[in-house]
Amino acid sequence: MPPLPAQLPITPFISPIHREPFDKLPGSKSLTNRCLALEALCEQPGTLKNVLFSEDTRLMMTALEKMGLGVISNEKEKNITIHGRISDISKPPGEVTPLHVGLAGTAARFLTAFCAAARSGIWRLDGLPQMRRRPMRGLIEALRALGATVRNLGEEGFLPVEIHSCGLRGGEVTIDAGESSQMLSALLLVAPEADSDVHIQLASPVRQPFVEMTMRLMKQYGGLVDYDETTGKITVRHVSYKLNAFPHIEPDATAASYFLTLPLVTGGSIRIPGIVMDENYRNMLQGDVRYINVLEKTGAQIIKKTEGTMVKCDRSIKLRAVTENFNEFSDTFLTLAAIAPLLDGTTRIHGIAHTRKQETDRVAGMARELTRLGQRVHETEDALEITPDPEKMRALTQDAPIVIETHDDHRFAMSFAILGTHDLHGDGRPWLTIDNPACCAKTFPHFFDALESLRACPIEKINQGDQKKS
Repeated sequence: MPPLPAQLPITPFISPIHREPFDKLPGSKSLTNRCLALEALCEQPGTLKNVLFSEDTRLMMTALEKMGLGVISNEKEKNITIHGRISDISKPPGEVTPLHVGLAGTAARFLTAFCAAARSGIWRLDGLPQMRRRPMRGLIEALRALGATVRNLGEEGFLPVEIHSCGLRGGEVTIDAGESSQMLSALLLVAPEADSDVHIQLASPVRQPFVEMTMRLMKQYGGLVDYDETTGKITVRHVSYKLNAFPHIEPDATAASYFLTLPLVTGGSIRIPGIVMDENYRNMLQGDVRYINVLEKTGAQIIKKTEGTMVKCDRSIKLRAVTENFNEFSDTFLTLAAIAPLLDGTTRIHGIAHTRKQETDRVAGMARELTRLGQRVHETEDALEITPDPEKMRALTQDAPIVIETHDDHRFAMSFAILGTHDLHGDGRPWLTIDNPACCAKTFPHFFDALESLRACPIEKINQGDQKKS
């Protein structure tokens, strides 16, 4: 795959897409990192399948190797096997092992908990400057309460940190994971390694889907975890995780949001196997599958089947604006916000204040980019209101494409790339350019190849019934 240019003009799709099935989604980043963690805690090695190989997951793999575990990967087959356990790590006294987490918030929080749960070693965790601004305090304080020695090397509650491993004692602990559910997930994953049962009291509400994902995975690996929603208390028993009980990783539901949205922009239809949901969201472990309901509210036709989800949309229909609370599946809010200029009416997105502390301030960043496209945007701490102005967007891009600043955030690049496939001027010429498209390597290295494949493929007849009628 040739390297991406520094700036990538998006060529609009001049005809509707039709693809069944679309099978180019990577494995889930959230599941890959959780399963890597669980495999590193298991008594025996197992093999994970459909693993995501991206910047974030490679940082996690590299760190596990530096900690002393064996990581055997086959990127072509998308498989990984981990040998060794965190509890068996042995490092020479006084030796400091640096662990670099880049911009990977999941890796930063999970590895902090891992190092604290290990029985020996001195670990120094650090990341890029943006990562040093992402909150860690709730996790650090909870680990200290369980006996960990965690020393901040900079501002309290943020990276970099130095951890002197001596294991974790069990007992009662309170955690404030309101700023990021990853902090609670990190604590949950290592809790069975403590000397006795761990009783976790939540100090603030957390976004449930990712915590639910973590607990469901723990149970599939033999963990014993009970959550009392009434009291906000979670009990994790002192047991050992068992041999690989979760071999195949689901397709990434957040990545799916871009391609499920594409028919709303270009017209046509797409079916993505492996992205499924029922009314209780229990078909998949990933909560971001709830984005499908948002698409349905716009007026797009959604066909939910056991083998996958199909989205159909006629170019001639007016798609409705949506009011939606994205608190529990906030990684997908940018997908909707980016196409809001094409919806009929004011789109209202709320429940997103916590995304101001992710790779960038996603609320402010989205407001800036849409405003530069001539859209009317009202921004509050927790919400965006976007009122389309398609004529102004056409006028602003008449002479040259507008460059979308991605802020080194992969989700900006992918969301606005979908908007860019809209044939705004009716003649197929690019009107939107993505700055630093290579930032997609964080979670979806082949995103632009996957998007282009939909343009290059021959038009396929999806509805065989319609084919027979013709």
